[in-house]
Amino acid sequence: MQKRNSRIALHLAASTAALVWAAPALAQEEDQSDTIVITGQATTYTNTQVSEPMLDQQTPITSPLALIDNLPGVNVQEGDTFGFDDWSTAISVRGFQTNLDTQEIGMTVDGLPNGGSNYGGGSKANRYIDTANIGGIAVSQGTADIGSLSNEALGGTIDFMTDDPTFDRRIRFSGSAGEFDALRFYARYDTGDLGGIRAWVSASHQEATDHVNGSAENERDHFAAKIIADAGAVTLTGYASYDDTHEDNYDQLFTLEDFEQHPDYDGLTAEWTGIPYIDQVYRKGWSTLRENFFSYLMADAEIGSGVTLHAAGYYHHNKGRGDWVPPYIVNVTDDGAGNPESEIIGNGTVNGGAPLGRIYFIDGNGVALTPIDGCVSSITFPYGGAGPEYDPACYAAGAIGAQSYRNTEYKKDRLGVTADFAWAADFGAAMNTLRGGIWYEDAERKELRDWHQIIDTRVGYEFENPAYWVQYSREYPQSTFKWWIEDTVEFGPVTVSGGIKQFHNDVERFDVFGESPTVELNTNSDVLLSGGIQFEPIPELNIFAGYAENYKALGDEILERLDADLADLEPETSENWEAGMRFNNGLIQASATYFNTSFDNRIIFLAANTDAGPDYLIGTNGTYFNAGGIDSEGFELLANAEVVEGLTLYASYTYIDATFNGTGDAQVDAAVGIIPGNKVTGIPENMFVLSADYRDEIFRVGISGKYTDERPVNVANTFITPDFFTADAYIGVTGEAISDSLKAVDLSLVVNNVFDEDYLGGISGGGAWIGAPRTVVFTATVDF
Repeated sequence: MQKRNSRIALHLAASTAALVWAAPALAQEEDQSDTIVITGQATTYTNTQVSEPMLDQQTPITSPLALIDNLPGVNVQEGDTFGFDDWSTAISVRGFQTNLDTQEIGMTVDGLPNGGSNYGGGSKANRYIDTANIGGIAVSQGTADIGSLSNEALGGTIDFMTDDPTFDRRIRFSGSAGEFDALRFYARYDTGDLGGIRAWVSASHQEATDHVNGSAENERDHFAAKIIADAGAVTLTGYASYDDTHEDNYDQLFTLEDFEQHPDYDGLTAEWTGIPYIDQVYRKGWSTLRENFFSYLMADAEIGSGVTLHAAGYYHHNKGRGDWVPPYIVNVTDDGAGNPESEIIGNGTVNGGAPLGRIYFIDGNGVALTPIDGCVSSITFPYGGAGPEYDPACYAAGAIGAQSYRNTEYKKDRLGVTADFAWAADFGAAMNTLRGGIWYEDAERKELRDWHQIIDTRVGYEFENPAYWVQYSREYPQSTFKWWIEDTVEFGPVTVSGGIKQFHNDVERFDVFGESPTVELNTNSDVLLSGGIQFEPIPELNIFAGYAENYKALGDEILERLDADLADLEPETSENWEAGMRFNNGLIQASATYFNTSFDNRIIFLAANTDAGPDYLIGTNGTYFNAGGIDSEGFELLANAEVVEGLTLYASYTYIDATFNGTGDAQVDAAVGIIPGNKVTGIPENMFVLSADYRDEIFRVGISGKYTDERPVNVANTFITPDFFTADAYIGVTGEAISDSLKAVDLSLVVNNVFDEDYLGGISGGGAWIGAPRTVVFTATVDF
């Protein structure tokens, strides 16, 4: 630990010295976020946006997802403070969730679809945007806008907006260093206004290890550019980003007793032992590697009086893999008893086929060995211990452990277009606005799983290429078409809106090896209704109520289980009601919202990851069910006030009563583990946030605290996480406080989880990940 702290101190000193030395006497420009209003826009549905203090409470290394955690109704949990593990990320909004095995919340980037948030081939917003390039984040907790572009928005949407180029030329450098070997370097160049064209280009590199035993090697490189061109009546906006990430994962805990006994340990190891059963939990063998390229071109135009058009085309390419180190070699070729195993000596790759068995230990010639009769294993870790076939002590001297490096490789390409219009007309007594649009996306996801032999388990986890077995290889072409139309009428202080939308989704499975038939799912939603009313008795007060029917298409993950019976499977749907009020007089912002949601046809799959350890061979077994649904009801309160000049106080409170509904068939409920009336896993009943922030021209400081109520981890509600309270604090200063010649320098220190609270964070698949401990990060930024 002393060595690590010394390294951090060295980087802090070097970064600070370099940036301060380079700073010219230029004033730092205001961020785009200065104008963001927490209570959001006056609409018939709830919407809130992050504020500048919320951005200050997180570091530039932090994932963009963490920035919304203090908004009402929202709970974000990631494996560590920096979000360096997509596997453990869990987001909930009211009674809906996006996590490892559930995707129910829509996510967009500058209003364009992210292509799904699932682990296998999906991408959350942190893959598209650098935190330093965030221009704002808008959360629609419930009914959301009718034109929102997502196939997953059962319970609202989150729109991550990129920062616009500045009007003045600027060069920005930033360096961050912190605990857990955290480092980040960022540079951005803004061209300024070049006769109606503005642009920026940025690059960043960041890295960190894990907070458990410091064995992870996490790295992320991100490059992005944005351009805005004003050409009279048409404005063009282009954006492109490339993200390359390597993350070593955290593991879940499956009992409260494990957490209480070891609140800082997730069960993954830092050292390679040479015993395959133990080394299956070697952290560097649990990895997520992803590359994402995302780009779009938008056009906004005004034609004639009151008519505006918006169109966009986008492209997304994703590729990567998820790694595991199963404690055996899969026997896929019958070599006969006593002969060297083909999987060991390397006789080529077997494509497809069923496993014949498992190879645990071999002799020096590659011949499979069997354990000594009557031997009892002494291995007790992990997963409660192992049988004699896994224990080297149950074999004759010279036995060599056999182990695999298993990759699941993902590729996905999406090409889409969207177009919409708005026509506003004044009819004297009323102002009428007609809006409508279409969205089409063509995508193809490819997935294969291959198994490589670890060359020498006595030495490390380096593996052979090519693979000895490609378990499967499949392609999933899919398309989405959505149309929508809405009419809004304003009668003085009253605004009424109503609209309809519909989705058409096609998804197909093609087996490259021809081992399973081609399957196609064509699903159309009903014509979905939405609408609402607003009333503004005074300019500062907005009273609203809204209703929306939402829908989630059957995704390609449904087709991954070859034996699943899809004949009676229906898409998930939800009905969202909400009503509330907003108040904003400039100094005080406040809102109160009541919501009631019915989520039907909920699709579940029995989890492959249990307290007995992962099922590494899963991929063809199991099935999906429409297992009833969820009822969610509650309210959200928010208040934000500037009590004296520069001092802002913020508070939010959320109450959620989310319970499971049964299928109506007790046997089906029992088969899928649903107990009607039980609390929904991962959803806290109560959350509240308190925050105090002070800012003047050269100095800023703040602290916020969030209480999260206990949450069920499993559907039986027998594993409940304890409630917890975490706090974040920051202090920042511009160089002007030191010297007038340093106006362009900004220094900040952020401390997350100030009181080093032990808690359980993300929840998925019947398990929970431990929360991140106290984390300190220092950042120095300089503008030229």
